[in-house]
Amino acid sequence: MFVKAIQEVAGFTRAIHSISRNFGSQKAERGAATLFFVNEEGWALTCKHVAQWIAQADAINKKFHQYLSESSGLSAQLSKTVAKKLGLDESKTAEMRITFVDCVDKISNIRFLHHPEYDLALVKIEGFEKLGVTNFPKFLKDDQATQPGQLLCRLGFPFPEFSNFQLNLEKNQLEWIQGGQARSPRFPLEGMVTRFLGDQKGKIYGIEMSTPGLRGQSGGPMFDAEGTIIGMQSRTKHLHLGFDIEDKEIMAHGKLKKVNDYAFIHLGECIHVSVMKEFMNQHGVKFQLA
Repeated sequence: MFVKAIQEVAGFTRAIHSISRNFGSQKAERGAATLFFVNEEGWALTCKHVAQWIAQADAINKKFHQYLSESSGLSAQLSKTVAKKLGLDESKTAEMRITFVDCVDKISNIRFLHHPEYDLALVKIEGFEKLGVTNFPKFLKDDQATQPGQLLCRLGFPFPEFSNFQLNLEKNQLEWIQGGQARSPRFPLEGMVTRFLGDQKGKIYGIEMSTPGLRGQSGGPMFDAEGTIIGMQSRTKHLHLGFDIEDKEIMAHGKLKKVNDYAFIHLGECIHVSVMKEFMNQHGVKFQLA
C-alpha cells in the first residue's frame, strides 16, 4: 500500500553519513541519520539530536588537529602528555567526518535551528547551486486527521553500507574517497499509530508507533499511503512486557540448556506534524500542505 508513497517521499529524503574513530584506533565506525528537504531554498527537517550530532564534529576534529600539531615530532611519551592535556584517550571519539549524500552540489555553510522543547531541528544548507532533490513534501493540513489504528510508514537509512572512505595513514586522518560504495539503500518500515504523546502542559507533540524506528532512521519522514507527511521519526522506547523467563530448561541442538529471557516491546516515537508546521511557520520557512 505504500509503494507509490515511498517513491514520492524518496524524492526529498536523504542520508547523512558519518565516519569516526576513537583516539589511537585505526578502525573507522560508520554511522547514518536522515533528513528531508522541505523547499528549494535548502531548508530541511531532522531531529535535534541528529543536528547536535552533526555539529559536534567540528569541535572533535579541531581538538584532534590541535593534538596532531602539538605532538608533531615528539616522542611517544611526550605525545601521550599532549593527548592527556587535551582530554584524549582510547575511550573518546577523536575524529569524525560528516557528508550529506545526494543533497547539494556544494556547501559553504550549514545553519541549525533547534526546537526549544522537542526533538526537532531545521537545517539550512547554504552555498549550493544545485539541490539534489526531485520534489518536495506535502504536510498534513488537518492535525486531527491521524488517529490510533492508522497504518503509516517511515523512510530512512538505518543500515550504513557505504564504503567510500579510508584512513590515510600518512596524514593520520579519515577521509572520503571517490571509490567504494557511496550510498546505503533506503529502508521503509510500516507501523500502526498506537497512542499520542503529550507534554506536561497537555500539548500533543508526538505519535507513538507499534513498531520501532531503527538506528539511522532518526530524522526520516513518517507518511500515509498518499505520501502526505504525518510526522518524523525521533526515537524508540523499550517497554518491559513482564513475560520473563528464568532458568527455563529447553532442548536445543540435542542438549538440555537453561535459558533466561526478558521480553520488551520496542515502540517508535515520532514528532507530530503540528509541531513541525508550527516550527517552520515560526521561522518563516515555506512548505506545502496536502
